[in-house]
Amino acid sequence: MGKNYKIAVLPGDGTGPEVVAEGLKVLAAAGKKFDFTIETTEFNWGGEHYLATGEILPDDAVETLKKFDAMYLGAIGSPKVKPGVLEKGILLKLRFDLDQYINLRPVKLYPGVETPLAGKGAEDIDYVVVRENSGGVYTGMGGVMQENTPDEVAVQNWVYTRKQVDRCLKFAFELALKRHTAENPWRGLSEEDRKAGYTAQLTLVGKTNVLTYVCGLWERAFNEMAKDYPTVKTSYCHVDATTMWMVKNPEWFDVVVTENLMGDIITDLAAMTSGGMGVAGGGNLNPEGVSMFEPIGGSAPKYTGLGVINPLAAINAASLMLEYLGEKEAADAIQKSIMFVTGNKLKSMSAGKMGYSTSEVGDLVAANL
Repeated sequence: MGKNYKIAVLPGDGTGPEVVAEGLKVLAAAGKKFDFTIETTEFNWGGEHYLATGEILPDDAVETLKKFDAMYLGAIGSPKVKPGVLEKGILLKLRFDLDQYINLRPVKLYPGVETPLAGKGAEDIDYVVVRENSGGVYTGMGGVMQENTPDEVAVQNWVYTRKQVDRCLKFAFELALKRHTAENPWRGLSEEDRKAGYTAQLTLVGKTNVLTYVCGLWERAFNEMAKDYPTVKTSYCHVDATTMWMVKNPEWFDVVVTENLMGDIITDLAAMTSGGMGVAGGGNLNPEGVSMFEPIGGSAPKYTGLGVINPLAAINAASLMLEYLGEKEAADAIQKSIMFVTGNKLKSMSAGKMGYSTSEVGDLVAANL
């Protein structure tokens, strides 16, 4: 008998419950094929819960979630609730309190999916962004003085500890080794790189020429840690240049590591180059604890209940969840099924233009495992 995984499901707002349902459908099908089971417990925290009760999260939410093997999130965000209330009160709180210090964003162009980058194909867009998820400006340190006066002062502190930086960098170096081995090196390495013994590449993104203190810490830690990983070729790129190269030459990237704010920005750009928010999934990881997996797109309230939203991002997130639970064979099978469906079935990745309903897309992925 295979393993049983206890998953906390947070369907959330808008179209979140619709895409989560399809992800769970695919997980169940994968479980039957690869001999494991998924036991789910649903937590209806989000906009409707907040409006009905005035409570964002129960006091024991974090301790409750620690008892699960993983968390599966649909979407957070309601037009009925002031922006920032749910995002800070649920998403950021859970990420910080559960110490989910890695935000992992695979960037992959699937067969049949259009990219706005002229002349680029699936062989050019296949990399991973490792975004630090526990520090930076998102910690909320700072404040406002003399609010709503001409002399108002606003301060948002950008704070990192060496521990936060080192553990994120270590994850990124290890991921680079995991993605590519001596037998299967990264395709972007030159012949000279291969002769030098490199098998993978890791790019640090920052802004060391202006943000000298925090980005200087990242660069020093990066260069020191690189000595422990002689087969990983390292490079550095300013964040503004990164936005250019992700458009002009995405094939230059393999594994990218960066801090919180910069990672938030460049991963949305990267998602659009690989087919849009309806396709990209990601994970908020605590490698030593409980992790949360989610589609990159938001709640898309205007499509709620219409059955037209693309569930592939949520299914991708489910695949990533299985990989980090140790069910790599099942995760790979879901990836292959998604590639078959995008390459042979869907007319478009856009809501209402796929040629299939939300539920039918889930059926297709489940049936072609």
